[in-house]
Amino acid sequence: MTVSPEIQRIVRNALAEDIGTGDVTSTPIITPETCLKGEFLVKAPGVIAGLDVVGEVFAQVDPSLAYEPLAEDGAFADRGDIIARVAGTGPGILIAERTALNFIQRMSGIATLTRRYVDAVRGTRARILDTRKTAPGLRVLDKMAVALGGGYNHRIGLYDMVLIKDNHIEAAGGIAAAVARARAQGGDLAIEVEVETLAQLDEALALGVDRIMLDNMSLETMREAVRRAAGRVELEASGGINLDTVAAVAATGVDLISVGALTHSVSALDISLDITLVR
Repeated sequence: MTVSPEIQRIVRNALAEDIGTGDVTSTPIITPETCLKGEFLVKAPGVIAGLDVVGEVFAQVDPSLAYEPLAEDGAFADRGDIIARVAGTGPGILIAERTALNFIQRMSGIATLTRRYVDAVRGTRARILDTRKTAPGLRVLDKMAVALGGGYNHRIGLYDMVLIKDNHIEAAGGIAAAVARARAQGGDLAIEVEVETLAQLDEALALGVDRIMLDNMSLETMREAVRRAAGRVELEASGGINLDTVAAVAATGVDLISVGALTHSVSALDISLDITLVR
C-alpha cells in the first residue's frame, strides 16, 4: 500500500491538528504493553473509499501497527460488514482512531452519493462530474472518492483547465474577448465556456472551444442546445441538479452533468472502529 506525497501531507496535517502536544487520555491509560485489536464496522450500506488513507494514518502514528483492509476501495459494503482490521500494542490505535474515521467516513459518504447519481443516469450518455466545491485542503481526497464512486473529476484547480464563467465574461466585455485572452497565454489547456442562453451558446460554438457549460437551463433549452451543438463539442449541464432531476437532465442528451453536492454537502457514511483488549 502506497499513497502519494500529497496524501501523506494531508494525513500528517490532520494528525498534527488532532494530537497536538500529545493524547493526554490514551497515553497515560494504555500502557506500551497493552495489546488491542480493532475492526472497522459498516453501520449503513454504501460504497467504501479511503482504506489506503486509513492505512497511512496508522502507519504515521505507529508503524508497528498491523493494518489489514478486508475490502477494496470502490466496492459496495452492507450494514454489518467488517472492512478492515488493525492490531498492535500501546495507545497508537486509539490515537489514530478519530482521524482514520474522519477520512473514511467522509470519503465513503462522497463515493456512496456519487454512485447514486451514476446509477440514476445509467443507460444515457451522461457522465457525472464533481466540482471545486470541496473541503479546503481535502480536494485530492474528495475527488478521489468521487472517482471511486463511479464519477469523473472536473478540473482539479484553477491551473489545469480554462473555465470561463459569467464573471470572467463580464470582466472581459464578452465571450469572444475572454476566449481570445485565454488563448493568448498559449499552452494546450482545454477551454470551457459557461453560457446561460442559446445566443451565448451559438457564440461559443462559433469560437471552437472544447466544452460548453449550460448553466441553469431548462430541460427544453438544454435539448435545443444539444440539437444545435450536434456533437461538435462536449456539453456540460450545471446548476442546482439533484437526484430528483438528474435523470431528466441526462435524457436531454448532454455529455456531462456537474454536481457540487457530491462534495459540498455530503453526509458521512456511518462506520465505527470497535476496539477490544487482547487477553
